[in-house]
Amino acid sequence: MEKRNQTGFPGFLLLGLADDPELQPVLISMFLSMYLVTILGNLLIILISRSDSNLHTPMYLFLSNLSLNDICLSTSTIPKMLVDIQQNSQTITYRGCLTQMSFVLIFGGMENCLLEVMASDRYIAICQPLRYTVIMEPWFCVLLILLSLLISVVDSLMHSLMVLRLSFCTHLEIPTFFSELPQILKLACSDTLIDNILIYLSSCIFVGVPLSGIIFSYVYIMSSVLRMSSSEGKYKVISTCGSHLLVVSLFYVTGFGVYIASATVNSSRKTAMASVMYS
Repeated sequence: MEKRNQTGFPGFLLLGLADDPELQPVLISMFLSMYLVTILGNLLIILISRSDSNLHTPMYLFLSNLSLNDICLSTSTIPKMLVDIQQNSQTITYRGCLTQMSFVLIFGGMENCLLEVMASDRYIAICQPLRYTVIMEPWFCVLLILLSLLISVVDSLMHSLMVLRLSFCTHLEIPTFFSELPQILKLACSDTLIDNILIYLSSCIFVGVPLSGIIFSYVYIMSSVLRMSSSEGKYKVISTCGSHLLVVSLFYVTGFGVYIASATVNSSRKTAMASVMYS
């Protein structure tokens, strides 16, 4: 295969979900509805959290930032997909692909960090309630959010710089509807060993550490719930943590599903559907 670097590089083809023109109106309606619900729902959470002074607490501060991050993560992929379906276009430029990949990594990493921060917040509130107001001061909460953003940006920048050094072959088809790092690496003609090692190392650090923190927090939370004698107290804890635990489960289960599908499934459509579930 012919190798190409970024000089004069035409870009990639995003295969999307379906080639059948009859399915395109259905896909546009479905994903536009999902996107609008995502945007409006998260905006509503942010507005309520900011407008009610009773909700100016660390938990709702983290929730507002998680909602804002969800808006950004959806916006980095879905509008491009809708435009491509409407215009019957599958192309994305090299710069556009790299930019989209970078934003997906930033907001995906930010989501990962915020979920761990929220789990830690619930752990302190439930297991160490007397120290909660001392530990979770406003400046410390803002610092945790900024630190999560910094970690995500550094991780994204590191991967983006590694992709910049790669040369690509003439086979330029990405079997998903957005620029996904593992799929881009599969198209490279140059050696991607260092890139793959970097992905595994960053996954262990930037995914394994937060996930371990979440598991640690909920193990102690559940042990505290089991020691409670009041059913009202148990219900309050479950109602507080239930929605967060559901989001955590969806985020990690579908996330792992995408990368397992990318590594083991040869069908581009099945890989694309796994990415849809993750998004």
